[in-house]
Amino acid sequence: MAEQRGRPSRARWIRTRSAWLQQRTATLREAPFLRRLVAQLVHVNVLDSATRLAAQAFLTAIPVLFVLAAFMPQAVRNSVSESLRAVLGLRGASLDEVQQVLHTNPSTTTDAFGGIGILVTLLSATSCSRVLQRLCERSWYLPHLAGRLAAWRWLAWLLVWLAALVVQGHIRTGFGAGDGLGAVLYLVTASLLWWWTQHLLLGGRVPWLPLLPGAVLTSAALTALAWGSQLYVPRSLNRSVTQFGPLGLVFTLLSWLIVVFTAITLGIGIGYVVASQGRLARLLGTPEPEDG
Repeated sequence: MAEQRGRPSRARWIRTRSAWLQQRTATLREAPFLRRLVAQLVHVNVLDSATRLAAQAFLTAIPVLFVLAAFMPQAVRNSVSESLRAVLGLRGASLDEVQQVLHTNPSTTTDAFGGIGILVTLLSATSCSRVLQRLCERSWYLPHLAGRLAAWRWLAWLLVWLAALVVQGHIRTGFGAGDGLGAVLYLVTASLLWWWTQHLLLGGRVPWLPLLPGAVLTSAALTALAWGSQLYVPRSLNRSVTQFGPLGLVFTLLSWLIVVFTAITLGIGIGYVVASQGRLARLLGTPEPEDG
């Protein structure tokens, strides 16, 4: 009897919540741009989302580096090392720490992990894509996509971004043509990756065109941060490693990841506001927010 009494109450709560969300998003669409922007940033909860993403990305990165060291050929490990050096500007003691992981004896690392350990590592590494999916859904006012429908998307996102990591060093140098071409290539490839990321993690519930502003904003912010990291990260990392050893590397990288994911959260969140602006919304075919 208690369960039956609880069902109507829960149904009323869902209807009330749906009506409130629909009214709120409709009001936001009619509000001035700056007011809608502030409301969106509060709704997305920028700092909390960025911190959670940074923590999950960091927890993902370390096990995945060991997996790369265990199973990838030496050429791939060299490419990853070059990508980290190019993107973060690693050199000196900090670069030595990363290379020590990537150049571990493959047979020793494989014995330590084992096949089951590798599978568990990859599955746990999808935690970052799960948090990122929730950010995209929250930014677009969409209900959460069930795990059974989204699980393969989490793994696909992880594998594609690992592949992208391998070639980042070559992209940043313009495949040997210079930093100018490298900056353009980095901006274009980052835009394509974040465009695809949103569409994938949203389960195709939003058409491609409305996702483009968020992809461009995110890639522009990350391009600026990538070049800024060349000035800040190497000095900070080497100083931290010298003073605190590997623990200093952890703190500095985690702090930088929070900055990076703050830019990503802002890019995706603001992208929705831009894509739903009056005439641009009609041009892009931006859908109305779903109830939920």
